[in-house]
Amino acid sequence: MKYLIIAAHPDDEVLGCGGSMAKWSKTGSEVHILILAEGVSARDMHRNRESRKADFSHLAQAAQKAGDILGIASVKLLSYPDNRMDSLDLLDVVKSVEEHIDKIKPEVVVTHHSSDLNIDHQVIHEAVMGACRPQPEQTVKRILSFEVVSSTEWQSSTFGNSFAPNWFEDVSETLELKIKALEAYESEMREWPHVRSIKAVEHLARWRGASVGCEAAEAFILVRGIS
Repeated sequence: MKYLIIAAHPDDEVLGCGGSMAKWSKTGSEVHILILAEGVSARDMHRNRESRKADFSHLAQAAQKAGDILGIASVKLLSYPDNRMDSLDLLDVVKSVEEHIDKIKPEVVVTHHSSDLNIDHQVIHEAVMGACRPQPEQTVKRILSFEVVSSTEWQSSTFGNSFAPNWFEDVSETLELKIKALEAYESEMREWPHVRSIKAVEHLARWRGASVGCEAAEAFILVRGIS
């Protein structure tokens, strides 16, 4: 089985499905990661890639290190503007996703929830759905969306569809690897009781696990599937 994880920013992929990626890899599947936005420049008043070169390099190294910890086959980072992807032509983003789907030919694509607070997450979900149109030659047979702490649960309950998972992956044996991968993203993590802290991520995994009767789990929405 080939998986392609499509995320907005470096660390989203691990927050959303790090334990599952490690599990899939350990059981013989081929897991690839595509990260579309650079994940730093939104912290500035105006985007200036030149002034952030060191930060981009640091995040890229962290993404590769996290991928190595989780047993990922490949990690590809693009450089779309951070938290500004709604300013782009959606078709350009769709084509970037299509290019990687055509290259990797995954059976499963895993990406953001459609109603996340973060605008880049919303754009990428829409682009994935466009790139994964169910045509006869399409290799993608399953699309899952994950939750990202500090985005999915921060959205207003009046906006779109809330995250109501209907697919769970037991990550009891790989949660420790997810935590180690998040430690590679030290600059992106926060101190407890911030929701994007190691402790909060572990609490969420334990709660998701308890809700389906196991030690730890990651939750998803099955967007579309065919067997």
